[in-house]
Amino acid sequence: MRNETILHYPRLDTVLMVEDKIREVGDYPSKTSLWKSLPKQVQYQTFNVILDYLEKSNKIIVTKDNKIMWVFVDNKKAKKLIDESVPAYA
Repeated sequence: MRNETILHYPRLDTVLMVEDKIREVGDYPSKTSLWKSLPKQVQYQTFNVILDYLEKSNKIIVTKDNKIMWVFVDNKKAKKLIDESVPAYA
């Protein structure tokens, strides 16, 4: 996280709302466009905390040109393939 005092931590429903919005579309050209497309208003500082969390938990990536992309594997078929795959060290 950034070196700033966080005044307001997000509630779980707010984190899930942002997660769902990114997953639904797949990617956004900028943080601002994602923030403006949310169904409920969220403080920008709180929004940034959510994005930091999602990035650290490997659910999203922020590209060099600041595009936000959903990368978390949440597909049942993909999870099954990963679970059944042979480890690289085997």
